[in-house]
Amino acid sequence: MKRFLVLGLRLLTVGPVLAGGLCLAQASSAGEAHFVFDPEYAEEINGTCAGCHGENGAGTADGVYPRLAGQSADYLAKQLRAFKARTRINIPMLPYTTERELPDEDVLQITTYLSRIDLPTKLASIAPSKGFNALDRLREADKVLNIPRYPGDIAAGERLYAHECRSCHGTDGRRAKSRGIPLLAGQHSLYLKRQIVYFRKGTRVHDDDPEDAKLFQSISDADLENLLAYLSVLDDR
Repeated sequence: MKRFLVLGLRLLTVGPVLAGGLCLAQASSAGEAHFVFDPEYAEEINGTCAGCHGENGAGTADGVYPRLAGQSADYLAKQLRAFKARTRINIPMLPYTTERELPDEDVLQITTYLSRIDLPTKLASIAPSKGFNALDRLREADKVLNIPRYPGDIAAGERLYAHECRSCHGTDGRRAKSRGIPLLAGQHSLYLKRQIVYFRKGTRVHDDDPEDAKLFQSISDADLENLLAYLSVLDDR
């Protein structure tokens, strides 16, 4: 019933904000112009994602599952649509990225939801007046994402980043020059390394340009380690 109510609200909506906290998300095409974000429904969808990426979209440090929280909604939607179109192959995603399991309405819902999750990088200090609650503190700690310092020469990695990556990914690895560019700060180092290996091999295309494989092939293993070392500390700056 809730989904029918949401669809009805979408047809009636003409302003940017709806009662009850529902709002129109920014649209990248005419087909998305009337998208209405439903946080409760998006949270239900996230229940499927949480099995691998975690309830808060933090991913895993072993590099198998990336951090999704705080990523650009446009970038996440682009990747999900690539999985659906089978232009990006990821075996674990195959059962979940069909039109039946993930229609485009749901793509917009879950990507908006994940993009709005803000993962802290450290525990907040405790106000003496509030006292200490161990269970609450444990829950707060569970939401903290701290990327370990990756071994390598940070200064050398920063120089490489400035030359090859900064123009699109931004000085701090967060600001994108255009929509659909991923967040690098706070992403798991081993996941980034795996993707760069895929770019080198051409099994994944970087920025829709197959020629970019040559760029990643030109980066030595030592330079790659230095780049990952620099990226691993961006969340602390």
